[in-house]
Amino acid sequence: MAWRVIDAKGQRWFVHPAAERRPNVRMWQLMLSFRPVGEADEPRTLWASYPMESSSKASLFEAADRLSDDTLREILTQHLS
Repeated sequence: MAWRVIDAKGQRWFVHPAAERRPNVRMWQLMLSFRPVGEADEPRTLWASYPMESSSKASLFEAADRLSDDTLREILTQHLS
Protein backbone atom coordinates (compact mmCIF):
# COMPACT_ATOMS: atom_id res chain seq x y z
CA MET A 1 0.00 0.00 0.00
CA ALA A 2 1.28 3.45 -0.90
CA TRP A 3 2.14 5.97 1.75
CA ARG A 4 0.61 8.64 -0.43
CA VAL A 5 -0.61 9.14 -4.00
CA ILE A 6 -0.05 12.46 -5.76
CA ASP A 7 -0.78 13.86 -9.21
CA ALA A 8 2.09 15.47 -11.10
CA LYS A 9 2.82 16.13 -14.76
CA GLY A 10 -0.53 14.60 -15.76
CA GLN A 11 0.20 11.28 -14.04
CA ARG A 12 -0.51 9.69 -10.66
CA TRP A 13 2.46 8.63 -8.51
CA PHE A 14 2.85 6.43 -5.44
CA VAL A 15 5.16 8.06 -2.89
CA HIS A 16 6.93 5.98 -0.23
CA PRO A 17 9.31 7.28 2.45
CA ALA A 18 12.52 5.47 3.32
CA ALA A 19 15.30 6.10 5.78
CA GLU A 20 18.93 5.78 4.73
CA ARG A 21 21.99 5.85 6.93
CA ARG A 22 25.37 6.06 5.27
CA PRO A 23 28.50 4.41 6.68
CA ASN A 24 30.13 6.28 9.56
CA VAL A 25 27.16 8.63 9.96
CA ARG A 26 24.85 8.49 12.98
CA MET A 27 21.88 10.32 11.46
CA TRP A 28 19.17 8.82 9.24
CA GLN A 29 18.31 10.78 6.09
CA LEU A 30 14.88 10.86 4.47
CA MET A 31 14.64 9.37 1.00
CA LEU A 32 11.49 9.47 -1.12
CA SER A 33 10.52 6.87 -3.69
CA PHE A 34 8.23 7.94 -6.55
CA ARG A 35 6.63 5.23 -8.71
CA PRO A 36 4.05 5.92 -11.44
CA VAL A 37 0.66 4.29 -10.93
CA GLY A 38 -0.29 1.72 -13.53
CA GLU A 39 3.12 0.88 -15.00
CA ALA A 40 3.15 -2.81 -14.09
CA ASP A 41 5.17 -3.94 -17.13
CA GLU A 42 8.22 -1.77 -16.57
CA PRO A 43 7.75 0.25 -13.43
CA ARG A 44 10.36 2.95 -13.01
CA THR A 45 11.16 4.26 -9.60
CA LEU A 46 12.69 7.67 -8.97
CA TRP A 47 14.58 8.17 -5.71
CA ALA A 48 15.06 11.61 -4.20
CA SER A 49 16.80 12.64 -1.02
CA TYR A 50 15.09 15.22 1.14
CA PRO A 51 17.08 17.53 3.46
CA MET A 52 15.70 16.04 6.65
CA GLU A 53 17.77 14.06 9.15
CA SER A 54 17.16 12.47 12.52
CA SER A 55 18.83 10.07 14.91
CA SER A 56 15.49 8.22 15.09
CA LYS A 57 13.86 6.57 12.10
CA ALA A 58 10.45 6.86 13.76
CA SER A 59 10.71 10.62 14.21
CA LEU A 60 11.99 10.96 10.65
CA PHE A 61 8.90 9.15 9.32
CA GLU A 62 6.63 11.28 11.53
CA ALA A 63 8.18 14.43 10.08
CA ALA A 64 7.85 12.99 6.55
CA ASP A 65 4.15 12.46 7.21
CA ARG A 66 3.78 16.21 7.60
CA LEU A 67 5.19 17.01 4.14
CA SER A 68 2.51 18.54 1.96
CA ASP A 69 1.45 17.14 -1.40
CA ASP A 70 2.73 20.38 -2.97
CA THR A 71 6.19 19.78 -1.49
CA LEU A 72 6.23 16.20 -2.79
CA ARG A 73 5.03 17.38 -6.21
CA GLU A 74 7.82 19.98 -6.33
CA ILE A 75 10.48 17.37 -5.50
CA LEU A 76 9.14 15.01 -8.17
CA THR A 77 8.94 17.77 -10.77
CA GLN A 78 12.60 18.66 -10.15
CA HIS A 79 13.62 15.04 -10.80
CA LEU A 80 11.50 14.75 -13.94
CA SER A 81 13.01 17.80 -15.62
